[in-house]
Parts: sequence; structure tokens; C-alpha cells
Amino acid sequence: MRHFARTLVLVSVLVAPAMAQPPGYHDLASVDAAVAEFTGVRAGQPGGAIMPVDRRLRLAPCYSPLVASWHGNRQDNVMVRCPDSGGWRLFVATSGNGLQDSAAPPAVTRGEAVTISVAGDGFAVTQTGEAMEAGPLGGWIRVRTSAKGVPIRARIERPGLVVVPID
Repeated sequence: MRHFARTLVLVSVLVAPAMAQPPGYHDLASVDAAVAEFTGVRAGQPGGAIMPVDRRLRLAPCYSPLVASWHGNRQDNVMVRCPDSGGWRLFVATSGNGLQDSAAPPAVTRGEAVTISVAGDGFAVTQTGEAMEAGPLGGWIRVRTSAKGVPIRARIERPGLVVVPID
């Protein structure tokens, strides 16, 4: 019996580090996969996550598909969130997405009148607004709907059109 107990302890010590995540917690590999799918490259490659998500994190299980979006004006962080009620969000540092390359010509210039489109599942609403900064196609900029309006972040879809996705 003593030999069996010692063997069981040894096996559990050797197997525990190989487990992706303890039962009852969200699989962190799916967070890495969501970031890689969003950026188009794997962790450690230019434009992707600097490194995989820290495996010591203990996130509540998420039963809905994860949602990824850029966070910050420089687009050097991806926010991954669980859309479940009471869900969580996690910020993953990236090495940059390449869209803000200084060689890329701006598709929208600061002060330019733009159409702001807010789109969600089954609906879209548009309104005119003003670009508060310049940016290339695919870039994220701040826009506002009036001179005293609160700035919001939007992605440049094409010249003159920015989109605020609602997930």
C-alpha cells in the first residue's frame, strides 16, 4: 500500500504540470487562440502576442465564444473578453499590428467629417461625426458626433467611414 501511495504521488506530481488548466477554470489556450485569430499571427511573431497568456491565471469558465478587439490608440494590446453574464476581460500585449505603419497613407485625416456606423447583431445605425485624429485603413481612431460630444473609438473601414462594432 505504501508503494502504491508513493507511486500515486509521483504520478500526480509529474502529470500536474502537463495539465492545461485545472477543472473548473477556463482553458487559457483558447485565449491564446482567440488572440492569434484576431491578429492573424501566433504568439511570439511580429504583430502577435508578445508571449502566451500566463498559465497561472484562474479565469471562470466562459461558455460563449470569446470576443477580441484592439485596446488602446497604439493597438499594442488585445482585449479578450467573455461575453457571458458576469464574464471577465483580459488584456494581452502584442508587438503591434502593423496597421499604424508611418508609411501607410492616412485614409482619414484629423478634423475630417466622417460617417460613424454603429453595427451589431442584426442592426446598424449611422451618424455624421468628426475624426479627432488621422489614421490608415483598418486603424482605430477617436471620433465624436458633435463639438462637445464624448470621443469614442472607431475602426476606419474606408475613407470617410468609421465603424464602432458592438459585440
